[in-house]
Amino acid sequence: MSGRGKKAVSKQKSMSRSSRAGLSFPVGRIHRLLKKGQYANRIGNGSAVYLAAVMEYLCAEILELAGNACHDNNKRRIAPRHILLAVKNDEELNTLLAGVIISEGGVIPNIHAILVPKKNQGAQGRESS
Repeated sequence: MSGRGKKAVSKQKSMSRSSRAGLSFPVGRIHRLLKKGQYANRIGNGSAVYLAAVMEYLCAEILELAGNACHDNNKRRIAPRHILLAVKNDEELNTLLAGVIISEGGVIPNIHAILVPKKNQGAQGRESS
């Protein structure tokens, strides 16, 4: 024995893959579901991180637009109606979610041009009487 003793080994605290990637979505759970779904024989570690980042970005984008639609309607809570308005008014999200039906979302307000009365037609009818 040289008298030096054992060096203190500091055990590093475990860090989740989500926090390591700086994401809120669960990378470990997405990786587990990718493996369990048998989409491929082998699933790389980076694929779960990438998919979690894409999903988090899409959710943030939709929630931001839905929050703006909620604010425009003087509401404090985001309802399915606000999500529908956000998705349908955004060109890229509308193409991405073209075949999706949002439950309790309603329809986009739209009045056909033929059904709207012409302004000059109503004035002429009053003058002839």
